[in-house]
Amino acid sequence: MSVISNVEKWGNAHRPGFLDIFRVALGIFITYKGLYFLTHMHDLQMTTAGINIYFAGAALAHYVVFAHILGGPLIAVGLFTRIVCLIQIPILIGAIVFVNYPEGFLSFGNLMELEISILVLVGLILFMVFGAGRFSLDAKRRLEMGAATHP
Repeated sequence: MSVISNVEKWGNAHRPGFLDIFRVALGIFITYKGLYFLTHMHDLQMTTAGINIYFAGAALAHYVVFAHILGGPLIAVGLFTRIVCLIQIPILIGAIVFVNYPEGFLSFGNLMELEISILVLVGLILFMVFGAGRFSLDAKRRLEMGAATHP
C-alpha cells in the first residue's frame, strides 16, 4: 500500500465533521478571489510582472484565475478535493511569500491579506490530508464505487 493511500485512509477515519462547513466556505472564498482577479486582471498582471521571462507574468496571472475559478467550486462541493487543493497550494505559497509577506502582519493597508492567505493555505493543507468529508461528492463516489465492486 502506498504512502498516499495510507494518508487517505487515516484522514478519512480521523476527520471531524465541522470541517465540511469550513470546506464549503473555503471553496466559496477561493471562487470569489478568482472572480475578483478576473475583474482586476491588470492588477494581478502588475503583481506578477516582476518575472523577467517573456509572457510568464501574464501566463501566471491566467493560471491563478483559472485555478481559483475552477478549483473553488470543486472544493465547495467536495469533488476531487485532494487534487484541487494540491493545485491551489503553490498559488497560496506564492501569494504569501512574494505578495503579502513584504506588507507585514496586521497592516491596515493590505486589509490583513497575509493572515487570510495563511488561513487559506492551512485550510488547503488540511483538506489535502483529511479529504472532503462525509458530506461531499467524493464520499458519494467512494460509496458508489464500493457498492459497484460488492454486488
